[in-house]
Amino acid sequence: MESLDLLNRMETGALALDESNRGKVEVFGPEAAMFLHNLSTTDVSGMPIGAGSEAFFCNARARSVAWGNIYHVVLSQGRDAYWIDLPPGEAPTLMAHLDRHLISEQAEFADRTSGFGQFHLAGASAKGVLEVVIGDPVPPLENWQHMERSLGGRVVAHVRRRDFFGYEGYDLVFQAKHDQAVREMLVTQGVEWVSRAQMEWVRIWAGSPEWGREIGAETFVSELGRNRFAVAATKGCYLGQEPIVMARDRGQITKRLCKLSLSDLPVELPTGLKKLDKDAGSITSVAEHPREGCMGLGFVRRAFWTQGETLSAGPVDVTCLGPATPE
Repeated sequence: MESLDLLNRMETGALALDESNRGKVEVFGPEAAMFLHNLSTTDVSGMPIGAGSEAFFCNARARSVAWGNIYHVVLSQGRDAYWIDLPPGEAPTLMAHLDRHLISEQAEFADRTSGFGQFHLAGASAKGVLEVVIGDPVPPLENWQHMERSLGGRVVAHVRRRDFFGYEGYDLVFQAKHDQAVREMLVTQGVEWVSRAQMEWVRIWAGSPEWGREIGAETFVSELGRNRFAVAATKGCYLGQEPIVMARDRGQITKRLCKLSLSDLPVELPTGLKKLDKDAGSITSVAEHPREGCMGLGFVRRAFWTQGETLSAGPVDVTCLGPATPE
């Protein structure tokens, strides 16, 4: 699908992505909430069933060990649990981190990645398509709120609101054996399938970071500008809290993730940003928007992150558009 066709489809219809390779970790047990609360940046102990949140798992220096979405769910036989949705390949990393910090808490965790399929439905008519497939109205869900519903009257699915691409979006998670059935349900409603690569410019325009590009094992959480989504300002102690609170209260971050407008696409990534002869940061992701032209995401140093600041990346002219995610 051409980029302009994809844009028109997002603005008027719905598209689907197969994201079954995303990591899926289940955490359960009498003290699962307390255990996750003490290790993550979000308020897990105060999270009701049906709610969720973006979250970081950090080391003591507030560098990201893992990044994902935590959902409070009820499993079979009424078991209370937490489901953690992660970037592809990151479930083992989180599992190792949880295991390292499990001391006496009554909590268990398991990697459920291979047992479940996961599709992302996004676009202006995503909700309408979902309502037809479910056969009932979809209640107004906020980001990270979720529910369990039957698709086509025969496939039980966990439905989660997640506007990762800047358009109304829903994750559908179901047992892997139902992959083809759910796929056919969506195709019957006129949904077209796209790859994550085709959606790269949509992600960048939305200002959403990607694990392995903007986020990695040494990324300082506060530089991403995701605090209003992923960091609970009023919760008690958690691993990595002190540097995050100090950065918030004293403004002690040297760079921040910003959206960028480019005169051309750089040859390689990451690539450095300059202001005359001064180091101004780096570009981490680029793509060509069908209407806005070349654009990117990157970390821009404090002296240059003002909206409208002109920078350069070799022969490429760069304009800072401000924070990727306004606080």
